[in-house]
Amino acid sequence: MCVAVPAEVLEIKEGNIGLVDYGDLKQEVRLDLVDVKIGEFVLVHVGFAIQKLSRDEGLETRELFKQVYAAMDE
Repeated sequence: MCVAVPAEVLEIKEGNIGLVDYGDLKQEVRLDLVDVKIGEFVLVHVGFAIQKLSRDEGLETRELFKQVYAAMDE
């Protein structure tokens, strides 16, 4: 099974590289597959932004991930 994680685009650098924020982690990803602007949310899979999300979808999905991780720690 493949999992894509929501992230907010913080910066767009030369070469179609974006700095994204997952909530607790910032990472550079490739933006070749989507047309995004700073502040927008994307789904990231294996280092590539593969789809844009609305801000509400991104924040809601991020919260669901947090709940799943918290349940796994119990």
